[in-house]
Amino acid sequence: MSKNSLLKGVFLVGLGATSYGMLATFVKLAYDEGFTTAEVTSSQFILGILGVFIINVFQKYRTDQVVEKASSKNIFHLMLAGTSLGMTSVFYYLCVKYIDVSIAIVLLMQTVWMGVLLEWFIEKRKPSNQKIISVLIVLVGTILATNLINNQITIDWRGILWGMLAAASFTTTMFTANKVALGISSAQRSLYMLLGGAIIVFGFGIFTQTTPYDYSIFLKWGIFLALFGTIIPPLLMNAGFPITGIGLGSIVSALELPVSVLMAYLILNENVVFLQWIGIILIIIAIVIMNVKFKK
Repeated sequence: MSKNSLLKGVFLVGLGATSYGMLATFVKLAYDEGFTTAEVTSSQFILGILGVFIINVFQKYRTDQVVEKASSKNIFHLMLAGTSLGMTSVFYYLCVKYIDVSIAIVLLMQTVWMGVLLEWFIEKRKPSNQKIISVLIVLVGTILATNLINNQITIDWRGILWGMLAAASFTTTMFTANKVALGISSAQRSLYMLLGGAIIVFGFGIFTQTTPYDYSIFLKWGIFLALFGTIIPPLLMNAGFPITGIGLGSIVSALELPVSVLMAYLILNENVVFLQWIGIILIIIAIVIMNVKFKK
């Protein structure tokens, strides 16, 4: 593989992770304008599904290669796996409602150790010393990054609860996404997973939306949320990961964490102290350690 090709892969994955990192700040700004969680999530999924559907149609009629069509079994499994994607959006956006974005993204990053546990329980694969060290570093980094050492700060317990639930559901999404219907195109897989997630999002909206639905969310924030959360990142990462490989790709995708915190600091004026930055750096180091193959 040429150096230019590898740099291209790193750039694509990094840009995708950066897009994800901007998402929570847009959600917070939408909340400031009075929009509800149901309006935010539903607008993102509706426009996201529309965008991915158009991409699928384009691939079907514009590509020279024959695109394998998803079977009914593939569709069912992908939609079932996609329900965790819907849960992640609902839980994470509820988390952002109660606590700062800079803390919410750290809670979401608990997928590092949750993924290790899930792999251990389901695949009976005992974690290596390398992974155990990474998990310990993540836990230390989390204590620093959430500023728990400072007794003067109080974090809303609802935000912590929703954040941990978001991390758990996101761990499930990542685990199933790498196991289900791998033979069909990424665009098809994304579409059916989004449709599965939409069931959760719409169900949540029906039970929680007590005020008249404000359709202006689609033009004000829905487009941004769909682009930066549903359309652009999967396309870029699906194009970049085959070039970088899982190890390097996972390290580069950790850019989501500092980008999210920096956006919250610059745009939302959230207070991020020095210890929090140290914690963020530790979490990134843990992700690097987990994905680097050390030579004996």
